[in-house]
Amino acid sequence: MLADEPTGNLDSKNSQEVITLLKSMSAKYRQTILMITHNKNLTASVDRVFRVSDGVLTDLGGKTNEALS
Repeated sequence: MLADEPTGNLDSKNSQEVITLLKSMSAKYRQTILMITHNKNLTASVDRVFRVSDGVLTDLGGKTNEALS
């Protein structure tokens, strides 16, 4: 599932509802979500975080990397 700024123009309540729905659907249908966002608050609850800056992709880790350590 691709999500480009799914909460970009939403208030905090609706943003949380969208994220809850995405996570629920991901678990129910065993689908990966690739989400692009500028909202750093959303990265706290995800499995893996990557950053693209000046054309460089950096793996910032997440639950997936912690499990492998």
